Amino acid sequence: MIWNPWHGCHKISSGCLNCYMFARDSLYDKDSNFVVKTKDFDKIIKKKRDKTYIVSNYKDYIYTCMTSDFFIEEADLWRNEIWQMIKKRSDLNFYIITKRIKRFLKCVPKDWKDGYNNVTICVTVENQKMADERIPILLKLPIKHREVIHEPMLEKINIEKYLATNKIDKVICGGESGELARPCNYNWILYTRNQCIKYNVSFYFKQTGANFIKNGKKYSIPRSKQLSQANKANLNIL
Repeated sequence: MIWNPWHGCHKISSGCLNCYMFARDSLYDKDSNFVVKTKDFDKIIKKKRDKTYIVSNYKDYIYTCMTSDFFIEEADLWRNEIWQMIKKRSDLNFYIITKRIKRFLKCVPKDWKDGYNNVTICVTVENQKMADERIPILLKLPIKHREVIHEPMLEKINIEKYLATNKIDKVICGGESGELARPCNYNWILYTRNQCIKYNVSFYFKQTGANFIKNGKKYSIPRSKQLSQANKANLNIL
C-alpha cells in the first residue's frame, strides 16, 4: 500500500527514484515542483463508522511518501504530525525511501531514540558516488531497519564494505522507467546480487526499466512488463 501525505519534490535530481511519477504528473497538469499536502494526509488514522481503522490487518509495508521525499525541507512543518501517526499505528510497518539521508537527524521526533520498530529507512544510491556518500551516513544513524535501493541503477556499484557491517537488511535493484530512461545492464544487477549472496543479505530485482541490456543486446520494455520480466529472472533472495 502507498501512503502519500504530501506530494511534490522540489529540485528533482537526475537520480530521483520518483522521476517516473513526476513525468506522469505532467500529463494531469500537476506541478511536482511544489510540495503540498494531499487528501490522504491522515489516511492512516482514519476510522470507519464502527471506530475501527480503515487501514487494518495490513501485513505488507505501508510505502510512505512515494511521490515526494519524506525528508524534503518543504515538509518540515508537517512531518512531526506524520511521525505521531506512525507511532500510533505500531501495528503497521512503514517503509520510507529517501535520497536526503543527510537530513535524517533534523527530521526525527524527540522520542526516536534508536528508532521505531515499525519503520524501515531505505536510501537511494543510483551510482557509486551516491553509494559512497549516502550509505556511510545510513550506517551511522540510529535506525533499526536499513535497506538500500539502486533505482534507477545507472552503473555497476560496489557496496561490499557496507554489506560487511551486517547493518543492511536488503538491497533492491531496478532500472529507470519513462521515455527518457537511461539503460540498465543485467550484469550490474548480477554484480550486486553476488555481493548480497556473499554477505547473506536479502536481494530483490524489482524491475528491468524501459531500456534493458542483457548479453550485449538492448531491449525496450514497456512499463507494464518491467516488473514481471524482472521477476522471471528468478534472482530474488528473500
